[in-house]
Amino acid sequence: MSDPGIAEKLVEVLHRPDGDPTMRPVHTIGISATGYFKPSPIARNFCAADHFNAEKTDVIVRFSNGSGCAIVHDGWSDVRGMAVRFHLSDSTDTDLIAMTLPEFFAPTPETFLEFAEAARPKPYEAETPWQKILNYLQLMLPKRDPYPGETISPDEGAIGFADNNAYSQLGILQAAQIGAPTSYVRAAYHAVHTFVVTGSDGTRRWVRFSWQPIAGVLRTDPTKTPDDDYLRAELRARLAKEPARFSLMMTIGEVGDDFGNSSRPWPPHRKRIMMGTLTLNAVPEDQFAQCEKLSFNPGLLTDGIEASDDPVLKVRIASYKISSEWRGGSPCPFSEG
Repeated sequence: MSDPGIAEKLVEVLHRPDGDPTMRPVHTIGISATGYFKPSPIARNFCAADHFNAEKTDVIVRFSNGSGCAIVHDGWSDVRGMAVRFHLSDSTDTDLIAMTLPEFFAPTPETFLEFAEAARPKPYEAETPWQKILNYLQLMLPKRDPYPGETISPDEGAIGFADNNAYSQLGILQAAQIGAPTSYVRAAYHAVHTFVVTGSDGTRRWVRFSWQPIAGVLRTDPTKTPDDDYLRAELRARLAKEPARFSLMMTIGEVGDDFGNSSRPWPPHRKRIMMGTLTLNAVPEDQFAQCEKLSFNPGLLTDGIEASDDPVLKVRIASYKISSEWRGGSPCPFSEG
């Protein structure tokens, strides 16, 4: 387990001034949905975990906005999250936590903390038209104008950090351009970290998981007024009419890929296996108990899936536990050590 001092400091630093200490420090606003997962016919060949061998596994999923702001701003450009809990046949659970970024911001717990400190939101200082022109003349992108009602900037510190730390540039650039989805189920989500899976024949493979929406990826119209609240209502209305589905894709790493650094992408031509289909068909009535009080953890794994040596994955496991305790969430899977 990673240094608990860094994990605790991370949770503290990630709380925004417009957040709420009784809620999650990031991915604060969310909604849960329920359904089931069915593995593909070949999934068991690659992973012996229960949910890749059972006929069907019940799930609960929490979708979220990445921001730590406690006020809903669904139309603002933001990373989105998808935390899936599989209810296994032996009455245990396993989690898979993903986001709409395919890479992370930092390779180590120490650099993750440095990034979090540098990226703390600051009061928004909009650029004048002359400043924007000067930026263009220097071949620099100008700052975007603040959204209606936006008073603090989530971007300035992160972009400044990226200017001085090459490892963070890909993730921060992608985050700055990510936009807003038309629906939580019209976005692709990536588990980011490397895991080790064991197949039915005992073969161990280093892999990364992602969820791909069957309906396809679709962003909002950028001319739409961004200060709104539509994602939760859209999910309720959608699932009341018909189920929503995702494919679980597993990318297999090869020699030369960096298994311990989630800020480095793997080559796009790596082999991908379709591991199964997630079907969501209902939104629980009690969103307090079935969403806000839930405690997910990326380290809640099961036989057949192991955490890699990625140090950021390890510190996130500790941070999720601390965050759950601080906000009074349901007992974290690691609350007993």
